[in-house]
Amino acid sequence: MIFFRALLREFANLAVAVFLSLFLIALTTRLIRLLGQAAGGKIPSDAVIAFLGFSALNLLPVLLSLTLFISVLLALNRSWRDSEMVIWFNSGLSLASWIRPVLIFAAPLVLVIAVLSFFISPWAAQKSEQYRSRIDSRDDISRVEPGTFGESRSRERVFFVESIAGDKSSVQNVFVNSTQHRRTGVMISERGFTEFAPNGDRFLVMLSGRRYVGTPGAADFRLMEFERYATRIQTKEGDEPVATHKSTSTLGLIESPTRSNLGELLWRVGMPASALILALLAIPMSFVNPRAGRSVNLLFALLTYMVYSNLLSVSQARVAQGKLAFSTGWWLVHAVMLVVMLVLFAQRMSLFRLPWRRQRGTRS
Repeated sequence: MIFFRALLREFANLAVAVFLSLFLIALTTRLIRLLGQAAGGKIPSDAVIAFLGFSALNLLPVLLSLTLFISVLLALNRSWRDSEMVIWFNSGLSLASWIRPVLIFAAPLVLVIAVLSFFISPWAAQKSEQYRSRIDSRDDISRVEPGTFGESRSRERVFFVESIAGDKSSVQNVFVNSTQHRRTGVMISERGFTEFAPNGDRFLVMLSGRRYVGTPGAADFRLMEFERYATRIQTKEGDEPVATHKSTSTLGLIESPTRSNLGELLWRVGMPASALILALLAIPMSFVNPRAGRSVNLLFALLTYMVYSNLLSVSQARVAQGKLAFSTGWWLVHAVMLVVMLVLFAQRMSLFRLPWRRQRGTRS
């Protein structure tokens, strides 16, 4: 009982620390990328938090799988370095005795990974695409950010406003550069607002401004002053985004077994399966040989995780390309890793069984 409680407590403490570290690193990296897109005008600044949340839900299965592997590996690695494993072996336990506590600790996390992989991540991908489609359907005025240059959807206008009223219907100090029929027009206005025509069209009305019209490189520019100038705001109906294999529900993948759908289904099945196998694989891989140094096994464990993940990606790609049958691809990589795990278990158990047998034979 002491053995179980001590292991589970250490696993849990390490899992919290490892997950928070990995989650913050992944979230910060994604946030920097989104802020760069917002600064470049590809997405509005008020959509950064929403896209960050959708990305976090998509990253959780991978982060939890890696957390499970690292937590078990570090906990048992510390036991080897502090000679606790030798004490447990002398008390009659074998390396296989660690399988049960690891399974008890891993079972809830594997269940969460399965729920995320099969249900929540596809839902997050679908909502992200719908939200992006809703943003793309905004009119040009809704896309304006004060103090930054913006481009219209048709790429015929570049606009700049110094400030926007709270309801975004009135702007101050407007600059608009437009190109039509190879002629450039520049408008400067002190104030502007939006209004609707009887037919439903929306217009930006600028007051007390100037307009320069001409051809670049020529001397025929004209200057016009106006009290009121209206330009039509382009609107676009929000189209329902086309469902991709990442945003398709798991039931939809099964009902429509195309190559890309089967590849995605293989990946979703592989996430919880690989998490469980990696947790068990960490038991024999945590062994520390004092002569070889402490970091050798950790580097080997990291390499094993990368190889496992890349093999899953290769299997997914080959199934999506039709070069590998789904009935073979979904279990092949996991079977190989199970064989590797059994070989490592047999090697580690024989390593610590032989000295014990020799010592027993000498005493007799």
